Amino acid sequence: MLERTCGILLHITSLPSDFGIGDFGPWACRFADFLKAAHQRYWQVLPLNPTEVAYGNSPYHSISAFAFNPLMISPELLTGDGLVIREDLVSLPSFPLDKCDYAEVVTFKTELLAKAANRFFKKVRRPGFDDFCERNAVWLDDFALFVALKKIFKGQAWTDWPPGLRNRVPGDLAAARRRLADEVTSVRFRQFLCIKQWQQLRDYCCGLGVGIIGDIPLYVHFDSVDVWTHPELFKLGADKKPAFVAGVPPDYFSATGQLWGNPIYRWDVMKEGGFDWWERRFEHNLRYFDILRIDHFRGLVGYWEVPAAAKTAIEGTWQKAPAVEFFTQLNRRFAKLPVIAEDLGVITPDVKEVMSRFGFPGMKVLLFAFAEDNPVHPYLPHNYEENCVVYTGTHDNNTACGWFDEEAAASDKQRLFDYLGGRVAKEEIAWSFVKLALGSRANLAILPMQDILGLGSAARFNTPGTAFGNWEWRMLREQLDKAPAEAVADLVTYSARTLPGVS
Repeated sequence: MLERTCGILLHITSLPSDFGIGDFGPWACRFADFLKAAHQRYWQVLPLNPTEVAYGNSPYHSISAFAFNPLMISPELLTGDGLVIREDLVSLPSFPLDKCDYAEVVTFKTELLAKAANRFFKKVRRPGFDDFCERNAVWLDDFALFVALKKIFKGQAWTDWPPGLRNRVPGDLAAARRRLADEVTSVRFRQFLCIKQWQQLRDYCCGLGVGIIGDIPLYVHFDSVDVWTHPELFKLGADKKPAFVAGVPPDYFSATGQLWGNPIYRWDVMKEGGFDWWERRFEHNLRYFDILRIDHFRGLVGYWEVPAAAKTAIEGTWQKAPAVEFFTQLNRRFAKLPVIAEDLGVITPDVKEVMSRFGFPGMKVLLFAFAEDNPVHPYLPHNYEENCVVYTGTHDNNTACGWFDEEAAASDKQRLFDYLGGRVAKEEIAWSFVKLALGSRANLAILPMQDILGLGSAARFNTPGTAFGNWEWRMLREQLDKAPAEAVADLVTYSARTLPGVS
């Protein structure tokens, strides 16, 4: 599937801006210009779905598998559209430049988008809005009502709503839509702006020859519109709360495993329905991304199912998913799925067989390659197959410099030096990892922007197992201005990787 090329991992929220969070506006285009200058073929982002302050702002924890995050709407682009005026931006909060203050951003953008909506709906013509609502009604109508109801019920989980709404009685839903019509329209409007701006950014990237790699979390959150509208697709109890939850079994890192709390899919029901919900999810995402990374891919082959009442994941069991039938159906629908399988951790032969059968490339992480004296370690570059994706590190890892400074044992460092053919100065560690990735046999190399910039652990984006303080790092504008585009481009050329716009 993959040509020999490369890309950079940077989430939208990490871009510079004056508004407390990265967005789809001018700095996103400037980053795309950097990608072009650095000869990068792809820009990889994390999920663009709505986030919640209450859940640590994780892009992997969302109330919708289809909606976009309105915090990423650019005020500057709204100014160009006449929906925001200069006076709206005179008294900006003093946002930090190096991180996201999500709570402050939510307050600011909620007020700003309300003003934009008032101006938009006062116009006689509403260009594109009605058509957008009609095209996306299959997910947008329920999402807009769900958000409006969450607001009315002050964030209560949908299982705690009045029975008629919890159980989606048609008359109760119709009455709620009428009663909350203004709020429902506001939610639709924010999605309209989000997706319009994202399409503009994607078109700009396409004009530069830069494709977008998106990210699909395997599971959905229980308190989401997806579970509310399709409870039959999940293993729920009579009270519509999860009967079983997802997680991972005990391993070297955790004696009790991990409980994630996401509801488990009813794969038998999904199969009987021709995997319709998943088809729509893939169709939706392929409309906005060129390649899709599937997080926790192994759960599509076999998953760890834990009774909801269990205190730890020890009580779970392995269950099989109909992976072959699932991907056969999706390949029928989409010809050839452009998928990257996140296959990190302990991967069993059945997962590898599915990946091989459908040609899905897996992931290799260089930061994991030097923890043991093992010349056949699967993450050492000389052991890669061509059809794979190498990362210096992922969004869940420390930066290369942070790993070297704070996590690598003396023996890890020595194995790295031996592999490189000699000692390397600390300030050259990140660049050494970049060279290893680009020079490897992997057809696709993805480089976190933090490693391009040679940043330390303060630029780490996420630390798994911690609930707060994640997803906040932002790149300063001077860091982007001074980023070594020419040096990266030279490495790309030397590594014989395909340039943007060149097939």
